[in-house]
Amino acid sequence: MASDLIQIGKSGTLAARSALDLTAQNIANANNEDYSRRTVGLAEVTATGSIAFYSNSALSGVRVDQVRRSDSLFLQNQARSTSSDLARANAELSGLRNAEASIEQSSLYPAIVEFEASLSALRSDPLDGSLRAAVLENGRTLAQTLQIADGALDLAGEQIRFEAGTNVDSANLAAAELVRINTAIVRTQPGTSSHATLLDQRDAQLRDLASLVGISVSYEPSGAANVQLGDASGPALVQGTQAGTLALTSLADGTIGLALNGAAVSPASGALAGQVQALVAQRDIGIELDGLAAQLISEVNNAQANGAALDGSTGQPFFSGSDASDIAVAITTGNALATAPAGSPANSRDAANLDALRSALANGGPASEADRILFELANAVSSRSTTRDALGSIAETAQLALSRETAVDLDAEAANLIRFQQAFQASGRVIQVASDIFDTILGIR
Repeated sequence: MASDLIQIGKSGTLAARSALDLTAQNIANANNEDYSRRTVGLAEVTATGSIAFYSNSALSGVRVDQVRRSDSLFLQNQARSTSSDLARANAELSGLRNAEASIEQSSLYPAIVEFEASLSALRSDPLDGSLRAAVLENGRTLAQTLQIADGALDLAGEQIRFEAGTNVDSANLAAAELVRINTAIVRTQPGTSSHATLLDQRDAQLRDLASLVGISVSYEPSGAANVQLGDASGPALVQGTQAGTLALTSLADGTIGLALNGAAVSPASGALAGQVQALVAQRDIGIELDGLAAQLISEVNNAQANGAALDGSTGQPFFSGSDASDIAVAITTGNALATAPAGSPANSRDAANLDALRSALANGGPASEADRILFELANAVSSRSTTRDALGSIAETAQLALSRETAVDLDAEAANLIRFQQAFQASGRVIQVASDIFDTILGIR
């Protein structure tokens, strides 16, 4: 009997020590977002035997049956999906803000206003050389401003393309790492600490993948994860121990295309989806900026062609180029400004042609177009900011729900420390009682 007590007490101390170790592990990882809470599953140990038709069981203590890992597949999927949507919104908003800064910081609208103001000043004295020089200089400033805005927009697009390329590389690395983890999961005994650690690593890689590109996840009985792009019917990025390869292509219009194993894909969420959308928006802004430059070139040059320069000759084109990237002032002197109507004599004070140009610029001209571009861009940034904030709240709520299910509760772990310590002490007391019984038996004469 005493020997049975010693065995039972020993098993109890071992089980309590394992539980204490696991509790300490939980406490140590309380702030680790990649860690899911662990609990110990205990099982009774019995020895059975039989003689003829009679069987009997002898109590033999307790053993650690398995290490349980807190998890919720539904909440995991919700957290991944909402974080993927948030990453898309953040990436798109960042691209739009960069585009807005490119236009606003170039001071395009003030440059157009200054150019039109110099034309108005010239109306007071069409023969004044300084006023003509001011028009020429403000025109040159306007052309340079358009080039700066176009260059800044191209630079913002280049930054997005670089970040997208980095994200594609990161997605491929995460997929390859997930394959390695899947292989290790299959080879590891379920219910062990090693298996639980691998599942933590699996979920961390899935979270990183979801932030880059929208995914749908399914699980094999072993715990290995299969990943499809988009929804469950999408192409496979990870299938067991095989990983696909994402690739990025820069298109001629400045946007990017994505392909998985050579087949074109269009993710609906994740940072890569947001970067694709941001580049499309920047392309459209670039087209509008080119249209603004083309409108300015056309209206000013048409006015020049319909008027006479200071020496009475036919006006020559004021601007050269065709869009925002190559617009420049073509004339070299203010005397070439055609302020008078065609056929006017030299040194004419007739400013009818100048008035026609001012009217063309004022009525739905470049200033109105620049104002419209900036207004629509600001409105897009504002609406995307609102959407991003809403998605941020949803993602935070989903993450909090997941944390309540899987994160470490320090209050509960503190109570477990006391409980398992008392269990350890009680099992030690059982061993002490068994020792006392032995000593008593040996002391009988």
